[in-house]
Amino acid sequence: MDAETRDKSQNQGVYIYQGERPSKRRKVAPTDHPHSDSHCFVPLLNGEEPPDCVQLRYDTYKKLWSEQERSIQEILDEVDAGVLTDVLSFVQTTSPETYNGCIPTALVTVGSNVSSLTRLLSRLNEQLTSSGNGGVVVLESGDAPNLKTTLKNIIRAAVTNTEGNDGYQKFLTDRDGPRLLGYDLDLLYDHVQRNGTKKLVLALRDSEAFDPSLLTDLLSLFSSWLDRIPFTLVFGISTSVEIFQSRLPRSCVALLQGKHFEVQEAGNCADKIYEMLQLREGSRLRLGRNISATLFEKSSDYFQSPEAFSHMLKYAYMSHFFANPLSVLLAAPAPTISSPGPLCQAIRNLPSFRVLCEDLAENGSAQQVRRLLEDDDHLLQQATQHINHGQETMKGIFQAVSILHTCLQCTQTMKKNSRSDLSIRALSGELSESQTIEDMLATLKISDSEKLRTLIERLADDNPVPGISEDFQNLVQSNAEAGPLQSAYNVNSSVVKTTVEQQRVHLSKGQAQLSAQDLEYTQLINELIDGLRGYFTANLNNPQDLPLHEVFLFDLRNPLKETFAPRPRFAIERALTSPFDYLISSSDVSETRISAKQPATAILYQLYLESGALINVHDLWQAFRAVFESEQGDRCDDRVVMALFYSAMSELKTFGMVKNTRKKADHLAKSAWMGL
Repeated sequence: MDAETRDKSQNQGVYIYQGERPSKRRKVAPTDHPHSDSHCFVPLLNGEEPPDCVQLRYDTYKKLWSEQERSIQEILDEVDAGVLTDVLSFVQTTSPETYNGCIPTALVTVGSNVSSLTRLLSRLNEQLTSSGNGGVVVLESGDAPNLKTTLKNIIRAAVTNTEGNDGYQKFLTDRDGPRLLGYDLDLLYDHVQRNGTKKLVLALRDSEAFDPSLLTDLLSLFSSWLDRIPFTLVFGISTSVEIFQSRLPRSCVALLQGKHFEVQEAGNCADKIYEMLQLREGSRLRLGRNISATLFEKSSDYFQSPEAFSHMLKYAYMSHFFANPLSVLLAAPAPTISSPGPLCQAIRNLPSFRVLCEDLAENGSAQQVRRLLEDDDHLLQQATQHINHGQETMKGIFQAVSILHTCLQCTQTMKKNSRSDLSIRALSGELSESQTIEDMLATLKISDSEKLRTLIERLADDNPVPGISEDFQNLVQSNAEAGPLQSAYNVNSSVVKTTVEQQRVHLSKGQAQLSAQDLEYTQLINELIDGLRGYFTANLNNPQDLPLHEVFLFDLRNPLKETFAPRPRFAIERALTSPFDYLISSSDVSETRISAKQPATAILYQLYLESGALINVHDLWQAFRAVFESEQGDRCDDRVVMALFYSAMSELKTFGMVKNTRKKADHLAKSAWMGL
């Protein structure tokens, strides 16, 4: 090839685009715009909400949730405290000598509460590093693809835990003697000697995901170094100790010896967090029946950590303050609003406010209704009083649920009602006259003094019947030697009499002669039952009947449900079948099912719905083109329509709705059906 031909071939396919050179941009010093938290929430009430109310809604949300978040962390710390103390004591007191040369091993079963092990190991590491005894190295299954990489990650994590990343680099470069490879355990031994480490805890957080052969090699290596490096192992187990042990060879299991620890289940943590949220003294926002049922439904459907449960609670809080302009009334102390007109108009449109006005009018307080409708200042004052009264009522509802749960624990022997189930029923107004309370009171009637003592002791200061505890103690002490007292309702207190009349035997049931102590005990039982029935009737009110409950009771489950359990397929199907639900269009177009004004993908999808399991591509193209020809006539450009057809077809393939089939070359197979 000569030089001229070579130069021409090099210039083929080269294009030069000419255009105006952009003007040089002058460098401007960045202007500091302080971020305003008020931008996080948008004005409501058609944009008429005053800026100070917007800011106050956001500030109230941050204040209330920060208090709840601190309480949630205290609950998690309390739940972890017991097992943390036990594991820490095990780590500090055990050694290979106490276990006959075996590696000290803590087997921690976490069940569904996987995140609890992360918290436990973090606090264990803080305890060991602060005391200078050692530290914790957490190893994930993803960090252990092979033995060399696993050892390298262990050594790096152990050094950086106390000296940081820079300290790890200096440790490798400033070390005396020959340069060692990153996976040589001599490096870890030098680190232990230099820092005087007494306990080096290696935690395998998801131990069941590790390769058993790799785990066997790793444990064998640790066993050979146990006289120089003070290893202690912690295995996180989600199933059971027996299943985990069956995956390892006997020779590997023989190298381990230790104890088994069990972390509390996530469901118990969720119940405690929910109870705290609803019963806490400073709680000004409560969750209603629908959203509470959704929360626990999701907790029972799949494994959920307490952190995930608290995130859902936080989203519920944020949703209420973000979308409800009346949530500004939850600020404490009561807010002073500069322009109360739009807010008062929103209050007057509440369904509970209308019911309140109707009740006042029926009771002859028409003047009071007029003031509420015309005087904004009076309305805000009354709204604050109703909200405070509603807060006290909600507190009484959950206290009654707590007392009922205690009574059921002492009287029920078969079916156990959880506190969360009782709370959901109380929030729906079903618990006040329910069969659950009647069955509990019926069981309480026939309880002897020993069972009643247990109930009174567990109620302690929360006993809703005043004076019953002292009366019971006096009665029992005066009859200490007579044994358990029986009530007149007890089966043992009745006798069967036999009489013979005209050669026929008649059985009759009568009341046995009761002692004075039993009669007095029966009277005490009656007082307790009447007191409990009256207490539950007075306190287990329906929250939906409280005036202005829309302010302090959040019960919209859709924001929570759609966020934490989204249905993307339903949304896509709706967008393709009814695109004008999301697009701006005229009314006549929105009524048409298939129209050329719809997006091409929506047109093709609606034609796709009318086809069978196998779709003839040519027939589908003809139907697609007919939609445009019927509306555009001679103006229809087949090339443009063909491009739209192929674009829409590729999008349906991306959605996974159609695929190629080997049965017929010119056909496509339908791989998705609407609604499934």
